Amino acid sequence: MQTVISGVLVPGYRVASAPSRDYPYGTLEKQIPLFRQLGLDLEPFFRGTLNVSIAPAAFEMVHPEYTFRQVTWTDLHPPEDFSFSRCTVRYKGGSYAGFVYYPHPETKARHFESDTLIEIICMPIPDIRYGDRLELELNAEEIRIRPEA
Repeated sequence: MQTVISGVLVPGYRVASAPSRDYPYGTLEKQIPLFRQLGLDLEPFFRGTLNVSIAPAAFEMVHPEYTFRQVTWTDLHPPEDFSFSRCTVRYKGGSYAGFVYYPHPETKARHFESDTLIEIICMPIPDIRYGDRLELELNAEEIRIRPEA
């Protein structure tokens, strides 16, 4: 069963896609090979996340397709748990396959996200910009949407 929710593309911390003050590398560059070893191949996808605000709604990851516990991907902080759920991004008439990328907040040492912000790893989307509206098609059995945070 699918659910569709509208959102707005907003800036993130810019650590997934590129070196930053906190990380001398893009975090996904380090994580994707580990996720592949654990059974999830994200190689075809863009090496960054779309940060989609669904406020005032909020989401909860309830039964993700993939969960990887205690992934040691950097020596800068302790291991983290990650979950993933397949999704589709709809933008300007196009559909782009992807995954909701959910670093579990209870194991994430830095860069806490609100439950009104969904991070997506997906195929490259031409000409997308901050402030653009898009739709997310989510698996309703894996992700629960609450109307207000």
